[in-house]
Formats: sequence, structure tokens, C-alpha cells
Amino acid sequence: MDARAINTKLREGDTPSAEELTWFARGLASGEVTDAQAGAFAMAVCLKGLGEAGRVALTRAMRDSGKVMEWDLPGPVLDKHSTGGIGDCVSLLLAPALAACGAYVPMISGRGLGHTGGTLDKLEAIPGFRTAMTEEQLRRQIDGVRCAIVSASAEIAPADRRLYLIRDVTGTVESVDLITASILSKKLAAGLEGLVLDVKAGSGAFMKTLDEAEVLARALVSTAQGAGCMTTALITDMNQPLATAAGNALEVIEVMETLTGTSVNAALWDLTAALGGEALALGGLAADPEDGAGRIAQALESGQAADYFGRMVAAQGGPADFVDRWPDRLPSAPVQREVPCPRDGYVAAVDGEALGQAVVHLGGGRLREGDRVNPSVGLSDLAGLGEEVGEGLPLAIIHAANEADADAAVLTVLSAYRMTDAPPKEPPLIHRRIA
Repeated sequence: MDARAINTKLREGDTPSAEELTWFARGLASGEVTDAQAGAFAMAVCLKGLGEAGRVALTRAMRDSGKVMEWDLPGPVLDKHSTGGIGDCVSLLLAPALAACGAYVPMISGRGLGHTGGTLDKLEAIPGFRTAMTEEQLRRQIDGVRCAIVSASAEIAPADRRLYLIRDVTGTVESVDLITASILSKKLAAGLEGLVLDVKAGSGAFMKTLDEAEVLARALVSTAQGAGCMTTALITDMNQPLATAAGNALEVIEVMETLTGTSVNAALWDLTAALGGEALALGGLAADPEDGAGRIAQALESGQAADYFGRMVAAQGGPADFVDRWPDRLPSAPVQREVPCPRDGYVAAVDGEALGQAVVHLGGGRLREGDRVNPSVGLSDLAGLGEEVGEGLPLAIIHAANEADADAAVLTVLSAYRMTDAPPKEPPLIHRRIA
């Protein structure tokens, strides 16, 4: 086999065999496939597509290009993946809640991408929290704590790491086939028995329309199931931030308020319960998703999820007393500025992507690879869709490193909101279920 023949086949509209795709993935990982050949492959897939069988074969091949974990545990190994949004800190609630319900959760997560926040960046706002872990350390923590949220090691799906960088510079990131293989190759390498997907749709998501989100959700579900992992997906709304905060430490604060019952965010709670219910049903720990959602809600309400979160934080290098003393442990920005509403009215639309970019430019995300993230900056007290706001009252509070950054963020936040005289119809939190 050789890369040129495989690319020729793709260019002519034929799907390479599973054996050819396995060879190509191994070549990506080993370096036998050149950057030029990888770029040609990505472009051919983007233009011609792979079809369902080819998508499954590529996902398996990329998964098998590195280490694939196997587990022997007295409960199911479950996980969740979100396609990314603003104020989406569900993973920090869901991993410990699933653990409290008897699941084992080796959650491999990522950093901020574009305008969306990253789970690892949020956790690293906690002093001392380590997201890098060896396989032995991960196994020890899963045995003892049942949950861990970590970065992918170099041994996990190395073909995807190489191909992703090439896609980024060749304009082929948007291919549903390549997105699907990229997401699932890393997740399935963790040895999962069940996976629930949160596919976002709306102004703060990568997929702006429900139809786009459904195409991706169906591709992800069918491919994961074809690769041997029981999977369902929820298409959820991202026409406004999920939390009332966007920014790393600020979102951890909202998580802790919800975990400890200090101030429960209903949207975070409800979506965590719904996704967790799907996962528990897939793992046989609940009779159905509704039963599972009730079990997740009980884990949150009883404080069991908070206990598991605290144990996870301590196991990964954070403060042992974090759950009890989290207000003292998180960084805060030196400048806080209210964004005054320009008129009386109701919030009719929110440009979530603009809010995400405001956080990035405040220093809460990366403009270039290698940029350091400031965990303290971001937006809080964000007005939501349908909320009535008076002239001069705050639409949001900016948390900035300096006055100049705050000034720039005020203009961006104002541009992200549209006000009307009558309350708008608010979208549902969950649009569709794909199984």
C-alpha cells in the first residue's frame, strides 16, 4: 500500500478499504505519510466524503494508531463529549455525578478551541490541579476515585493529533467525516462502554443551525456505534451561554455554587441530569434515561457529586479542602466593570460567539498556539434570553486584567446583545435526541 494510491482512490470517489485506512492512520502516526500526502487526503475526504462504512473504518484506524485502554472494573466505563459552547462547564458537574452513581469516568478533555472554552483550562484555574497524567496514574485514580478529567497523552490516537494540525492549515476542519473521526478516535481509545454526546446548535456553537447539528450528531452516533461503543446524542441549545459566566475561574465558581447548593444554575443542573441519565442508561445503571436523570439529580442534591469532585481535585494535585474553601482558592481579576444596558427592554438575542471572543481577548483563551491563559478574567452575571433589563442596569460584569481590556470588552459585549420591547420566545434547552 502507499499514500498516493489511497489518495487517488479517494479523488476518484471510491472509499478506501478498512485495511488501506488502517495503513494510512499508522503512516500518519509513524511519519511514513508526508504532510503533503496527509493534506491531500484531508482535502479529498472533505470534497468526496467517506460514507458511513468509511467513516467507521477511519475512526477505528485512528483509534488503533496508538494506545487503546482496557478496563476490568466492577462498573461501566462511561463518558460524555460536548462539541463546544460558551459557559459550558457541564463536564465538571457530570464526571463526579456519574462516579457517585457507580460509573467509572476516565474523561479525556481538551483546551479552548476558537471562541469556545476548554474543560482543562477551567480546571487549571484551581491551584495545583494537574491535567497531565500517565496511564498508571490514571488507572490508579479511576480505581480509587472513579473519575478523572485529563488531557490526552501522546500515546492516545497519534494519527489524529497529526491530521488535526494538517486540517487546521489546509482549510479542511469543517468536514463532518474528519470531525467525527477526530472526536471519536480519542474518546474510544479510553476504552469506553458508553458515550453520550452533547451537540450544540446556535450562535455560540460551531454548528449554527439545528440541521447542521443533526447531521453531525447522526454521524457521531452511527460511527461510534459502528465502532462498538453504545452512544446517544442530545442536540442542545447554544443561542446563549449555558452558565451565567464565561471564563475559567468564573465558570468553576458557578459549578461550585451548583454542586454545593449555594446558588443552583437550573440550566446547568437540568442538562447535567439529562446527559448523565443517558449515560447511566447506556451503562445499565438506570432503567432508562429518565430514571438515570433522577439518579444524577439525587447525586447533585445529596452532596455526593460534590464529594467526588473534591476527591478528584485532591487526587489531581488541587487543594484537599477545595469543596469547603473554594471561594478562597480561586483567582480573581483586579478590574471589574459593569456593562450598562443602553435601553429598557427584553433580551431578544445573544451573539454567543461574540461573547466567547470577548473572553479570549481578555486573556481567558488563546489567540495563538502557546498563549498563556489568565484564569481570572471573563464575564459574569450575563443577562439571558427573555430577561427584562432596565436602561443603565448591567447586561454583564467584565472581569479584566486592566482598564484598557475592560474598555474593549464593554464594546464587544454591547454588540452581542439585541433588545426588544416585548419578551421573545425562548428556545428549549434540549432540541432533539439522536439514538
